[in-house]
Amino acid sequence: TPASCKQTMVKLSSLFVAAVLFLVVALAPAVSASRASVYSVTSYGGRADPKTDSTRAFSEAWKRACSDLRPSVVYVPYGKFHLRNIAFEGPCKSNAIVVRIDGTLVAPSDYSVIGNAGNWIRFHKVDGVRISGGILDGQGTRLWSCKLAGKDCPVGTTNLHIANSNNVVIDRLSSVNSQKFQIAITDSQNVKLQRVTVTAPGSSPNTDGIHVERSSLVSILNSTISTGDDCISMGPGARNVWIERVACGPGHGISIGSLGWKFQEPGVENITVKRVHLSDTTNGLRIKTWARPSLGFVSNVLFHHVVMDGVKNPILIDQHYCPGHGQNCPSKTSGVRVSGIRYKSIRGTSSTQVAVRFDCSESNPCTGITMHDVALTYLGKEAAVTCVNARGTSSGFVTPLVRWS
Repeated sequence: TPASCKQTMVKLSSLFVAAVLFLVVALAPAVSASRASVYSVTSYGGRADPKTDSTRAFSEAWKRACSDLRPSVVYVPYGKFHLRNIAFEGPCKSNAIVVRIDGTLVAPSDYSVIGNAGNWIRFHKVDGVRISGGILDGQGTRLWSCKLAGKDCPVGTTNLHIANSNNVVIDRLSSVNSQKFQIAITDSQNVKLQRVTVTAPGSSPNTDGIHVERSSLVSILNSTISTGDDCISMGPGARNVWIERVACGPGHGISIGSLGWKFQEPGVENITVKRVHLSDTTNGLRIKTWARPSLGFVSNVLFHHVVMDGVKNPILIDQHYCPGHGQNCPSKTSGVRVSGIRYKSIRGTSSTQVAVRFDCSESNPCTGITMHDVALTYLGKEAAVTCVNARGTSSGFVTPLVRWS
């Protein structure tokens, strides 16, 4: 009967809300199920079909959650939701908001629609937000083809950008085929990324996996990154960064830099990279600075328990970085000071004969480099090393052995 049907629908609706609230409690214990509000994007016109632009629906669901004094959930159910570029703006009235994504967010297939927007999905000035689950599909393939063909193309957008924010958790999120950077963290504090998956072909240009800049207390844990540029890159002002249990490849490895493009530039310090596996990457553990005058610096970096398989440049400090035939580097030497770099328990194979290359600045030699229990081979034999303007010590079993200069 109509009455019984109505009762059934009410029960199903109640079960749905209860299920969502259960997920909220499981993923964010600080959000109490008895107090949380749920804002589903489908309640504001979002539809999981390729003909519907759900941007406005997502924006409206966020506004409701952001203006709610109680803990809240922005919920994205299963299916593919098509979005243009969107900014989730704060500050919000609550510091306990969960963005729960069960479905896939899909960028426009025509890259020109958002190609010059800078960011596709951006969280700005938020505090206490947890982004959980879901897939972000940037559909960057056509833009990469345009760039690789040398045509006049948009710069491209970053799939997910966290800016000027505090206390953010990104958990079990997948970022696929971003036009440019996959995930960027800038001007933020206390950001945790865990169980994140980043996927793009090794030939995709400028698709850095996770980029951190002018941010502190950032942790990247238990994640897998395959991309066409740096798996993880740390730019000026990256401080107190902890990277652990990350698999990287293909890609350009884990990089600090490039640094020193500007004369007045914040330094990079207190970086820990532990239990990382790099496979078939262009670089392994890299520090890269422009050959330009700069007051920047890199200090207190620990690379610990790292395994490399077929990495082209396993250990690299390059202070003569200057693409463009040197025209951007009139001084030919880097002002960035590199000190206190520790390599401990590094194992693996190099795909080139030179497995360790320290190419430091003539005006600011690298100091305080330590190598302890490092074993890198090339074709089953001892690899080679080059060392220029680098000062340090070796202990334990170290091969290839560095002759400090």
